[in-house]
Amino acid sequence: MATIAPSLKRAHAPLRRALRAPSTPAVRSFATVPSEPNDPGKAPKRKTYFKDTSVAPFSDFVATSSAAQPLSPTEAFSLRTAEVGPEGKKKTITRLPEWLKTPIPAGNDNFKSIKKDLRGLGLHTVCEEARCPNISECWGGSDKSAATATIMLMGDTCTRGCRFCSVKTNRAPAALDPHEPENTAEALARWGLGYVVLTSVDRDDLADGGSRHFAETIRKIKQKKPTLLVEALTGDFRGDLDQVAIVAESGLDVYAHNVETVEDLTPYVRDRRATFRQSLEVLKHVKDVKGKEGIITKTSIMLGLGEQEHELQAALEELRKVDVDVVTFGQYMRPTKRHLKVEKYVTPDEFEMWRKRTLDMGFLYCASGPLVRSSYKAGESFIENVLRKRSGDKGMARGTLSQAVAVDSEARSTI
Repeated sequence: MATIAPSLKRAHAPLRRALRAPSTPAVRSFATVPSEPNDPGKAPKRKTYFKDTSVAPFSDFVATSSAAQPLSPTEAFSLRTAEVGPEGKKKTITRLPEWLKTPIPAGNDNFKSIKKDLRGLGLHTVCEEARCPNISECWGGSDKSAATATIMLMGDTCTRGCRFCSVKTNRAPAALDPHEPENTAEALARWGLGYVVLTSVDRDDLADGGSRHFAETIRKIKQKKPTLLVEALTGDFRGDLDQVAIVAESGLDVYAHNVETVEDLTPYVRDRRATFRQSLEVLKHVKDVKGKEGIITKTSIMLGLGEQEHELQAALEELRKVDVDVVTFGQYMRPTKRHLKVEKYVTPDEFEMWRKRTLDMGFLYCASGPLVRSSYKAGESFIENVLRKRSGDKGMARGTLSQAVAVDSEARSTI
């Protein structure tokens, strides 16, 4: 007991001191004490504030500092790095080439209007989910009829985990929204577009992979606006060709399905449930169902993942065998550190070389450039022209063709 008593006294000492303390109000102290009021006899101090006119705009600090100069093959094909961080904790980062630097999306009125419509109707776009670098250009047209947005159906969560894609993944996503087909058709009719792209996440949790949801959305769109041309960028439906046929026969104008990369890299780049041959079967079956002239088929390939020239040439030959009409090439950009690294930044000259080679092989059209993506608007303008010509609308065909050439020329001059 003698040894315990001193320890109890020490434990209760703070409490006894608090009880003996006088009952004065607590005083709070601040790290920053306000300055004393100004003396009436003294002149008031001039307020300091920030003016945009006093310094250069923020875009000047992030835009390209100098005009892009031709690079030697050694310089072009090697990754540029830089050391960043404080002393002792520096880390090496990869710097982007000049031709891959884009302005920060400014978000004009049309950009904001489209985003408001999408959020109000609970719709998602692949432009946002996949962090597309062209979102400002596509959404920020002079009016809604000049804008392009790729609507992503069936939610924003995918059941697959491709190593290049930043879309969220989950084995059991939320149930489909039964109102989505109607809401999508309403939004597109409201914008007054002439051409629209629909895509979706992979929904392997559904018995039909979402093919009927896709088809219903297309039919609703055609009911509200029969003249609206519709492109659908679909998954492979686990190789179930009956589901492919359901989408192909829904009134679709362009059926797109991306092979993404060359055959040898497919197991490392895409989810293991997706194969190069399975994608070829999807594209082939669309033509079998609709006929060679009945529908346009389209695919996209990313460059910069380590593909070799002979592998890319072989992939194009396989696509030509199944009568694919349109191919787009774009630079792979690593969305996060969890995704595949960029093996090579492909130069604009090399993209142009592949564009010419693709057209020489007999493809109907090719959009090729570092910032080109699957739903690039120049390609859409060309496809629109082809569809108008096939339907006999000669006047519309000539106007749209000139627009496509102008847009395509402008796009190539900026990359």
